[in-house]
Amino acid sequence: MKHIIYLLLIIVMPIYALANDEANILLKKGNDQYAKGQYKEAITTYQKIVDDGHQSALVYYNLGNAYFKNEDVPSALLYYEKAHKLSPGDDDINFNIQFANQKTTDKVEAGTEFFITKWWHSFILRFSLTTLAVMTILFFIAGCALLIVYRFTNSVSIKKWSFYSALVILLFGFASIFVASRQDQYFDAHHGAIIFSTSVNVKSAPTPNAKNLFLIHDGTKVEILENNNDWMKIRLASGNEGWINASDAKEI
Repeated sequence: MKHIIYLLLIIVMPIYALANDEANILLKKGNDQYAKGQYKEAITTYQKIVDDGHQSALVYYNLGNAYFKNEDVPSALLYYEKAHKLSPGDDDINFNIQFANQKTTDKVEAGTEFFITKWWHSFILRFSLTTLAVMTILFFIAGCALLIVYRFTNSVSIKKWSFYSALVILLFGFASIFVASRQDQYFDAHHGAIIFSTSVNVKSAPTPNAKNLFLIHDGTKVEILENNNDWMKIRLASGNEGWINASDAKEI
């Protein structure tokens, strides 16, 4: 029940977020500014939507595009990654993340992932939580409707068909909830950040005098492992770990 309520919130909140007149007006204004090449103005407009508390993959994606056109790659990657969390299966978002990463200084090679793990991650990230919420609701509505048919029909054949069909459809509904929960856990376990400082010495301990382990630059994505006051323990996709000042990065 907890996951069902969560999924309902996931679907309702993004719709509400862009349903009011002010957000729609700002989104259209930002799109018009972007189309005219007024990227700084578009950034300001899109940012107003975000600052008002609206979370939308579309707004994050547009904001990332505006930052990229304004040659601010770290900010572009930050909002592309925020859009990715809300819509991980979106091919346009994923392409732009890869394209923007080509503009960064650090070309971090990810470690080899076991093929079953890679397939599983690809599977659970194929649909957004909003899409999974819609699927879950539709499956449960259809399943309940078939159970009603089963309850009130007098035909033996229809009773059998409706009962077993309802079981299959409800199973798909629970499967959608399961996938959504796994996706939510995936992003909780992969809490990332984007480096914003021009260059950062990654240290062996959360102190200014600790040994420098390696150097990273703005735009690099890191995984946050731990927070310790003003310090952040991070790990690169390559597996290298160390500590940086929390002010050097912005959390996704």
